[in-house]
Amino acid sequence: MSTPEANHSEANHSELSQDAPITVVARWQASAGASATVLGIVGELRQRSLGEAGCLGYEVFQSADDDDVIFLLERYRDVAALEAHRGSSHYRELLAARILPLLPTRRVELLRAASAAELASPAPGTTAEPASSA
Repeated sequence: MSTPEANHSEANHSELSQDAPITVVARWQASAGASATVLGIVGELRQRSLGEAGCLGYEVFQSADDDDVIFLLERYRDVAALEAHRGSSHYRELLAARILPLLPTRRVELLRAASAAELASPAPGTTAEPASSA
């Protein structure tokens, strides 16, 4: 069985600050009937990932609407910690070798927190002051 391609570039982190926390949101679609197997393996992956110095959190969710849809919410100290995770033996042994063959599709998003400056600046086309009602 072939390994599915994720809809992201694992190698391209150019838009991410190298020293800021990184959040990974992954949506996995397990093959019909494979979700129990995937969840069992991801339980071990989660435990081993949480043992990494740069892993700040690792949560696993299952869709309330479709048991074969699994979401991961992972947090890493920085890009280097994420790269260390992806280079770890447990990532290769559990995710690449055992989980990916059970996923016909997956989508992975790398997120950074919006900065205080970004949150404080007005949206394009708006002004910082409230509009007058006169």
